[in-house]
Amino acid sequence: MKINRHALILDIISEKDIETQEQLAEELRRRGIEVTQATVSRDIKELRLVKVLSPSGIYKYAPIDREENGVSDRLIRVFSESVVSMESANNLIVIKTISGSAMAAAGAIDALNWKEIIGCIAGDDTILVVVKKDELVNDVMKKFSKLMKA
Repeated sequence: MKINRHALILDIISEKDIETQEQLAEELRRRGIEVTQATVSRDIKELRLVKVLSPSGIYKYAPIDREENGVSDRLIRVFSESVVSMESANNLIVIKTISGSAMAAAGAIDALNWKEIIGCIAGDDTILVVVKKDELVNDVMKKFSKLMKA
C-alpha cells in the first residue's frame, strides 16, 4: 500500500543518508517492498523530498520542513486523513485509524519529534502513543486534534 511505502521511505531517510533513487529502491527491497525506479521517483515527488547537505558532507534525501514543526505537509495530511478516533488512559493515547494506515500515521507522529512523546507503536489500525507524563496527555491530544484540522 502506498501510504505504508511512504511511511517506510520516511523511516529509511531518517535512519540512513540516501543519496540516490537507486539506493532508496534497494533499501525498500531489503525491507520486502518491490519497487521500480519510476515508483520511487513518484514517491519522492509526492512526499516532496529534497536533497540537503548532511553533516557528513554528502547530499541526501530529506522531507521539506514545515515551518512550525519540521513535518512535511504530506505527512500531516496522511495523519489527518487516517485518524478515526483517539482515547487516553494515564500517560497513553490510543489512536484508531482506517485499516492499514496506522504505520503511516505513526510515522507522522514520530516525525513530529514532540518532546512530550516518548514513542509510539503501530499495528494495522491502532497506534499506541506513550507520553512522558500523565498531565501532558491532554495537551498532546489537543495538538493531534489541531493537526487533524490543518
